[in-house]
Amino acid sequence: MHYIKNLFLTGRLFLLFGGIAVLFVIAFFVPVLSHAAKIIFYASTGLLIIDYLLLFRYAEPLKAQRITADRFSNGDDNEVRIYLFNGYAFTIHFEIIDEIPFQFQRRDIRFLSTIPASTEHVITYNLRPVKRGEYSFGGINVFALSKIGLIKRRFIFARNKQIKVYPSYIQMRKYELLAASNRLSEIGIKKIRRIGQSMEFEHIREYVQGDDYRSMNWQATARRGQLMTNNYQDERSQNVYCIIDKGRVMKMPFNQMTLLDYAINSSLVLSNIALQKSDKSGIITFSNKVNNVLIAERKQFQLLKINDLLYDQKSLFNESDYESLYNTIRKKITQRSLIVLFTNFETLRGLERNLRFIRKIAVNHLCLVVFFENTELRALVDTPAQTLQEVYEHTIASKFISEKKLIVRELNKYGIPALLTTPESLTANTVNKYLEFKARNLI
Repeated sequence: MHYIKNLFLTGRLFLLFGGIAVLFVIAFFVPVLSHAAKIIFYASTGLLIIDYLLLFRYAEPLKAQRITADRFSNGDDNEVRIYLFNGYAFTIHFEIIDEIPFQFQRRDIRFLSTIPASTEHVITYNLRPVKRGEYSFGGINVFALSKIGLIKRRFIFARNKQIKVYPSYIQMRKYELLAASNRLSEIGIKKIRRIGQSMEFEHIREYVQGDDYRSMNWQATARRGQLMTNNYQDERSQNVYCIIDKGRVMKMPFNQMTLLDYAINSSLVLSNIALQKSDKSGIITFSNKVNNVLIAERKQFQLLKINDLLYDQKSLFNESDYESLYNTIRKKITQRSLIVLFTNFETLRGLERNLRFIRKIAVNHLCLVVFFENTELRALVDTPAQTLQEVYEHTIASKFISEKKLIVRELNKYGIPALLTTPESLTANTVNKYLEFKARNLI
């Protein structure tokens, strides 16, 4: 039963015996072909038996293994590798179908390859999850064919592997590595001139591009024979809170990811950079009530706590309660902090309903309001209108785009910094703002 269950017929077999059947039909009217039809039939049957014996002679002639990371990064390409080893004594043609999690909605993970005897082969492909949560892989279905190719034998490996998809830790590491190598400008991080700095001397180090030439240490330069500069301590241990709105305004999808997921990925990167700069980092999430409060700290496992907290966040369809948020901030955050509020306002009226609470938050804290530009509307406006209906649609879209700019002006009027950004540029623009505030000693 086991061998029959894993036995599959190929198209070549159907074509061969279909042709034999046609030959027998013709031989009924032309008897001289009857003998040739029988010879071909018996020869084909013999080939079929030989093909079966070649494929099913060994119990476990193949080995396959799927290699993935312990967790996937949301919104990024995650590499998956399949290792195959051909234990047959002859070359085998393979068809590999990997059962990936249903969340990807893909049915194209199918590979064809030829592997010589006693040889290992590696197949690599990428998966890009757009939702956080637990993903379940099925089996690796390997169909083996000999050179005869009349039948194929199925092998199933690596059943039911669970993978958790976390906020974009790949993006976080990329920013961290580029910051360490002084290459943040490659991903849109601007070099910001420091308006003021602490004069508390820390150490002397080698000059790197972008350092203030006024801090050059010429005596050390003369001794070492290379440019040296004085390094001063930045203001440290400032509180940085990422506040994430989980209301229905954050359910809007762009490039298959919701605004909430963009905000979560950006919050993880910003929290890591704040910790790297010796600041304290914390997280608050809210919708119709405040859901999670992680007090800002600079302990060893703070980033791990932030990552675990962000992993379980889900967008809700409730109206966001800014009054509850303000009361929580007033009770929980007693020290002046940088508040980065990730939310979205589509109309000026939507801002006006909650502006008084944002203004109250900004009295005691530096509050940066981050909301999103609708890239779909921008693409619509940039497309030339051809019909009267398209002209009408362009007019409405332009009104919504201009209203976003009015929201920025309204916030700036009350001294509240605002950041209007596309979802794709959210992380770089948010980090730029944080570095700008640090350079200006606003926190």
